[in-house]
Amino acid sequence: MIPMTGYFVLKQPRVPHLMTRRILILGIGNYLMGDEGVGVHLVRNMQADQSIPAGADVLEGGTGGFHLLEYFEQYSTVIMIDAALDNKPVGSISVVRPRFAADFPRAMSTHDIGMRDLVNALQLLGKMPDVWLVTMSIESLQQQGIVLTPAIAARLPELEAVVRETVYSVRIPQLSFSQETSELV
Repeated sequence: MIPMTGYFVLKQPRVPHLMTRRILILGIGNYLMGDEGVGVHLVRNMQADQSIPAGADVLEGGTGGFHLLEYFEQYSTVIMIDAALDNKPVGSISVVRPRFAADFPRAMSTHDIGMRDLVNALQLLGKMPDVWLVTMSIESLQQQGIVLTPAIAARLPELEAVVRETVYSVRIPQLSFSQETSELV
């Protein structure tokens, strides 16, 4: 047997870590309260149509809370879809990247407290993923039932398009070069 005196180290090409990220599309809301459940309606539609973007998983998160903690720990990116009581025109779509619980819109919906507590817990544990919040403005929480109002239902295709664009922007981030090092950052 000849002893091995040397070895080769194969260097992997440098690839931005964002290109291998796991993405969760999380529909939040109370399905039984009409428009307040717009996030749940959207992910159900995506699952039924089998129109889930490549590289993403879809989950119905209901009214949120600590039962979702494990999902936030498993994914490097979470795209949340929710209703917002934000005094914008009904059907308005907004995208924000909250970093802290205080960054979430004040009037998200009835489960706002549970989601804020979840975000606080993730920050304390040091396990906060990259969160994107896609909201659709609704008129009120008074409506009971599992059917969306015509104004919100008509905007679901646009909401899905915004979610798809968000997934795409996370999967294929803008590549830039540092002028100081000329390296991919």
